[in-house]
This record gives sequence, structure tokens and C-alpha cells, in this order.
Amino acid sequence: MGHRTRPVENLVMSGSWTASREDSSLWYGRRVLVTGHSGFKGTWLTLWLAQLGAEVIGVSLDPPSAPSMAQVIGDVSHRAYRADITEPAQIATVFEHEQPDIVFHAAAQPLVGLSYEDPIHTYQVNAMGTANLLEAIRNTASVRVVVIVTSDKCYDNREWDYPYRETDRLGGFDPYSASKACAEIIVDSYRRAYFAAGQTVGIATVRAGNVIGGGDWSSDRLVPDVVRSLQRGHPVHLRRPEAVRPWQHVLDPLRGYLLLAENLWREPQRYSEAWNFGPNPTDQLSVRDVVNQLVGRWGTGTSEVLPEPPWHDAGLLALDSTKSRRRLGWRPVWTAAEAISRAIAWYQRYYEAPDDATSLREFTLSQLRDFMRHSTTTQRSGFYD
Repeated sequence: MGHRTRPVENLVMSGSWTASREDSSLWYGRRVLVTGHSGFKGTWLTLWLAQLGAEVIGVSLDPPSAPSMAQVIGDVSHRAYRADITEPAQIATVFEHEQPDIVFHAAAQPLVGLSYEDPIHTYQVNAMGTANLLEAIRNTASVRVVVIVTSDKCYDNREWDYPYRETDRLGGFDPYSASKACAEIIVDSYRRAYFAAGQTVGIATVRAGNVIGGGDWSSDRLVPDVVRSLQRGHPVHLRRPEAVRPWQHVLDPLRGYLLLAENLWREPQRYSEAWNFGPNPTDQLSVRDVVNQLVGRWGTGTSEVLPEPPWHDAGLLALDSTKSRRRLGWRPVWTAAEAISRAIAWYQRYYEAPDDATSLREFTLSQLRDFMRHSTTTQRSGFYD
């Protein structure tokens, strides 16, 4: 297990960057531990937390891809540990040393295809890794808020027409989906067995849709696969063009996670449960529709349909985020079309100067600023109600 410390300079912006804009002091100086901070979603979250003035402690293995977002914009955490969540002693040591106030658990094996190839590793990371984390939290008195990222695929998806609610049955056909359902059950067990009495620690799980945005280079994910093909001048390969998914920009669910954490800090008993953060119903798009928009935004490219992959993949999945809207005041900010536009703009900026981390970080921050400005307008107007 390794550790490194770095100064973080010129990262905190002026003004209130809190998700709710009600308590801008909640995050400033708070010790926030992020597992999986070098991943796609983890890097965006770490960057945002740095803007809020939090003291961010990152916990990850090596970046999951090359290139990776953490590599191309630089790791902006204050301190980072190379630690494996499947090794309980390593995680316990980090918590003992850092004594964090707030924990975001985003470390995972996130790919359905890989889960078929290596199901044991998938369960070790997603299920037992979550248990190891909770055990470290149970033995760390400083922790007050825990947000654990699972997946919209944790539901027992029967491909019904209605979107899934937090009270619907958990399950999973493939090892990845089942491992996320396992993580949900483990969290609920720990919450009731160890944290119910007195309830001074808020522990919640969060389930988002298909997140997209700049900086994702994972294999077997639609947007990075499309971008790689377009950049190389190759045809885009479609395997399940009519499959429908809930598409959203990565900043939308992250804003929900931050907002939820603020509420958990103030009222842990009231908010310690599962939460959906999905897009609007109009952003349930087919793979074909998304690819057409990606190619259109890129400016050139072709696509072709290939045989379906050899593993099961649901044809329809949707989330009901009514509870998050009503109880947290959260709602999506960017439409799927805007998310696609922002993602393509980010990748095109990267390919203009792939070695200029400073410029790309500033461009990434400009997208974050734009998102927050749109967030203010959306909340005030109630446009998405």
C-alpha cells in the first residue's frame, strides 16, 4: 500500500459550490475519503470536492485504463493511497490514519463483460470490498456520512415498461448486476446491525443510470468505444442498437450524491436508505439514437451492426427518481443531448493537445462551472418538474 501527499493550489473557486447552495461551509476543510478516486466517476467527484474546499483523500489502485481521466488532468486529491478494497487490512490502515468525516465509495469492477470473464473477482471487489469498507467505517469514530455507489443494474430487471423504484426487488442475471445487488444487501445489513442505535452515522446507497462524459476510456462502454472508433477513422460497431438505457451526464448523479451527503450530515436517520438518480423519461434512448448523436457531434463517421455479444444484456432499463426529486429537491440539469455534446467537446479538446494537462483541467473545470450555472437556473425555474 502506497501513499503520497501533494499541495493543491488554485483549485478552490470563489462563491458557493455546495450542491444545495444552502450551506457552503459544510464541505470546506472537511476530510472526505473517496475510494476509486482515479476512475472516471471518481475523478470528476474528486475534482468537484476540491472545488468545494474539501480535504480529499483518494484511495485507488492504478487507473483502470490508459489513458485515464486522472492521468490526463492530474490527480487533484490532497493525499492519495494505493490500496486494494479487497484487502481489509489495507483499508483499515487508511481509515485509522486519516480519520475521515465523509466517505464516498466508488471503487468497483464496473463492467458487465468482464464480470462474465472473471466473476469471482467481480464479487470480491463489489461485494466483499463493500463489506471491508463498512467494517473499517464501523471502527472509525470520525465518520459521519457514507455514500456508497452501486448501480441501476442492481434491480431484478424483468424489462417491464415502468421504471424501477428504490423499493423494487434486487437481483441480477449477470455477475456484475448480482454483485451490486449483493452490495446493497450488505449495506442494509450493516446499517441495521451496527448503525441503527442512536443513528449518528448516515449511510446511503445511490443508483444512477448510464453515465457519460469526458474522460471515460473504459472498454465495452458505448461512448469511449465510439470515440476511439471515430478518432481512428473506423466504423462504429453496434451490437445491440435497439437496447434502451437511461443516459445522463456524469455531473448529474454526482450532484445528487453531494446533495444527499449534505442531508445525511444534518439528518442521518431520515436519509439513510437507497436513492435513485436517473435522467428524465425523455432521455431513455436507444443505443442507435445515442450513436447517431455522437457521430453527428463529432462531425464525421459511419456505423455498422455486428452480432450480439455472447452474454445476456437487458434490452430495457429505466429508473424512477421521484423520491430524490421530492425529498432532496434534486432533478437532472443536462439532457442526454447536452450530455452527448459536452462529452464529445471534451474528447475533441483532449485530442487537440493530449499532453497538456493544465489546459484540459481548465476545460474540465469550465464544464463544471457551466453545469452549476445551469443547475441554478433549473432549480429556480422548475423546468424539469
